[in-house]
Amino acid sequence: MTDTLADVACLVAAFSYALGGMYGRRFKSLPPLQVATGQLTGATLIILPAATLIDRFWDLPVLGLAGCGALAGIVLLCTVLAYILYFRILAVSGATNLMLVTFMLPLNAPFLGSLALGEPIGKAGLAGMVLIGSGLPAIDGRLLGHFRRRQRPRRAPLATHRRSGRHASADRI
Repeated sequence: MTDTLADVACLVAAFSYALGGMYGRRFKSLPPLQVATGQLTGATLIILPAATLIDRFWDLPVLGLAGCGALAGIVLLCTVLAYILYFRILAVSGATNLMLVTFMLPLNAPFLGSLALGEPIGKAGLAGMVLIGSGLPAIDGRLLGHFRRRQRPRRAPLATHRRSGRHASADRI
């Protein structure tokens, strides 16, 4: 039962992330810092009461210097900077290209795990990384659009009347 709940939670999280990208398009006219600040402030206000009741932070041991540094790194780099970049990419590239960022995690995580933790990358992991990496250009569409433009035959321009400047086909209407 626990595995099923965890699987459902992952699917709901992925679905919510996709909806968030589409919903976030309405904020592309605002500065990314302003949108990220509003989003993080709102999320904090919503989760703070539940986190206070469940975690009872006053009963936890006091963080040392290393713990405070790790917490600051997670907050500033992994959350604040990430959301500022998220809303900037959303404003510049759109929701579809923003969602392509999610495919970078399964490409980068095995390498980071191997470098930082010495975790081995197996054949199945490499095969998965190749499949995901080769699928990115197909999902993005720019590569396919490039090939389509090359294969299209060029059409001759419509002939125009010298005096009126109208297209010849306009006389038949």
